Amino acid sequence: MTRVSFYILKGTKAFDRQVFACRLIEKAYKQGHQIYIHTDDLEQADQINQTLWSFRADSFVPHQLADESSATDCPVLIGYNTKPPRLMDLLINLATEQPIFFSQFERVAEFINDDKQLKLMGRERYRFYQQRGYELTTHKI
Repeated sequence: MTRVSFYILKGTKAFDRQVFACRLIEKAYKQGHQIYIHTDDLEQADQINQTLWSFRADSFVPHQLADESSATDCPVLIGYNTKPPRLMDLLINLATEQPIFFSQFERVAEFINDDKQLKLMGRERYRFYQQRGYELTTHKI
């Protein structure tokens, strides 16, 4: 069954949330995971794409924007409004809702900060997973 981790961050800046997600993505990539980053829309996908290139000067995480027709073996894909084109093991959810395909992943990472709207939606996602019996962990960062 899918395991879900919530990362609780201080502050309200969207950029800080993205940078922390990039650090987790880099760590997971180095451990050999196949990672799908789910966003709300193309603008957010472009933002995380740019942040992955620049969040650390000495970091390289191979990644690309994806759609269902993408036939690629890139270890990190970024998408929105679509499921990943192949099976991957880690879902980084930067969207405001959990995607309908979340259960195909071994792990899901959710990121919550002090932004009122994000916190409210994060609590709703937590309840959603909890009510369905998913294993939940919370990490205060």
